[in-house]
Amino acid sequence: MEVFSLKDARSWIDETARLIAENASNLTELDSAIGDGDHGTNMNRGFTAVEKKLEATQASDVSALFKQVGMTLLSTVGGAAGPLYGGFFLALARVTAGKQMLNDRELLQSFREGLADIQRRGKAQIGDKTIVDSLAPALNAWETRTDNNFASATTCAATAAAEAAKATIPMLALKGRASYLGERSIGHQDPGATSCALLFQALASVCNSNGAGG
Repeated sequence: MEVFSLKDARSWIDETARLIAENASNLTELDSAIGDGDHGTNMNRGFTAVEKKLEATQASDVSALFKQVGMTLLSTVGGAAGPLYGGFFLALARVTAGKQMLNDRELLQSFREGLADIQRRGKAQIGDKTIVDSLAPALNAWETRTDNNFASATTCAATAAAEAAKATIPMLALKGRASYLGERSIGHQDPGATSCALLFQALASVCNSNGAGG
């Protein structure tokens, strides 16, 4: 059975941190249009802290690594993104408790629990112009893959997430800071959906280059 190992999980977080840093200015620019203008700065600060934490503490399994990521993001990322992303990774940690490696279905299910946690915290649904609008389509695309191949499944998820993030541009924001703008939120890409797409871009990159899943 194809597997996603602790090494793969660490590589995913490392690549996510790199992409967040690379795209921090763009994320902040997007957030400046419809939010507080700090999403890129906050996310970069959070994942920089995550990298330092992981370098200082060796995780014993996949769940422990996800817990370290979640707790660090909760304590270092400001605004709404901290609880949402922190809670997402803590949900992954709960579902993967005690596992050294995950198969395709197990990793997908952990992401499903992460989505559920985000929706519980933010009360957002698809169409509200939030992180949910890229996360949910990405998981749906992943689930349509039946070959249990991490490379193809995560590539599909990453493509869907990127397209879905762009699809938030014409949406009216119904949740979060952007919702205060009403009609003025239309015409701008949601920063949370965009940073979420970077997580999937990083995951697909790792699964294609590291041979995760076999």
